[in-house]
Amino acid sequence: MSVFTTVTHEQLAAWLRHYSIGALVDLRGIASGIENTNYYVTTTQGRFVLTLFEKLKPHELPFYLNLMAHLSSHGIPSPKPIANLNNALLDELNGKPAAIVTCLEGQPVMEPAPEHCARVGEVLAELHLAGQTYRGYLDNLRGPRWWSAVAPEIYPFLGPEDVDLLKAEIRFQAGHRHDALPRGVIHADLFRDNVLFHASQPRHEPRVGGFIDFYFACIDVLIYDVAIAVNDWGMNTDCTLNQARATALLAGYKQVRPFTEAEREAWPVMLRASALRFWVSRLYDFHLPRPGELTHAHDPERFRRILRRHIEDAAMPLRLDV
Repeated sequence: MSVFTTVTHEQLAAWLRHYSIGALVDLRGIASGIENTNYYVTTTQGRFVLTLFEKLKPHELPFYLNLMAHLSSHGIPSPKPIANLNNALLDELNGKPAAIVTCLEGQPVMEPAPEHCARVGEVLAELHLAGQTYRGYLDNLRGPRWWSAVAPEIYPFLGPEDVDLLKAEIRFQAGHRHDALPRGVIHADLFRDNVLFHASQPRHEPRVGGFIDFYFACIDVLIYDVAIAVNDWGMNTDCTLNQARATALLAGYKQVRPFTEAEREAWPVMLRASALRFWVSRLYDFHLPRPGELTHAHDPERFRRILRRHIEDAAMPLRLDV
């Protein structure tokens, strides 16, 4: 992403005096993600990640920070927020809400093997189970209400065919209800760059170092979270389905939390809903960007093609009974 808000070495050194994590050694902007300003922070006590929130307001942030604290305390490999000397997980820096969390070990694997995908599925299911005891609540801020509201802003940038596709899919999704599906905490953005793997592990025995970037997390349908993961981890570069990787992810998940019959029935719709959500968000960020020092807008074409693929494969969808 982008560093939308600049933080100098001197500013951060002064801010860190409100914490007990050592003196500042190094500060580097992170050029990935699209919502917040992120920095790697190295102190005399270790390595951390500093986030300044560009859109979310202070009253919205306790859900995410308390969720990360909850998950990390339950053994889920996720960032642990650091409390300041006033025992608060949220502070302010340069006029923006700010938090600092532990920096997890590992690196993203952008060309995963089925073994990587299986482990992602297992940990995602473990996250969903651990999330059942989390008492915070936040609706999905990028759900049907959101994509219906922002679509009219996007239409002027699209050709007639894509306008028709977007309108038709929004209508299709509006015609489905999911009241019978299990719900709970979802990550809602579990792409390859948001999962770290320990580099020292052999490829056939990968170990997850952490799930990161929880700032789209919410309470929603659990199987929708699985669809988001499959639409990234289970797709080839040409947007065709990689059967081995997708099946491995679903099998890994199922070992920990078996799918319900209602989830099996809703699965094709969830794959399309996930593709629609990220097509809309990428269109919005691409055509209506905000200024930033390091801008990084993802190409929306990938998710248009994935959505098309799921629509065309409706008669023979990827199945959950793996």
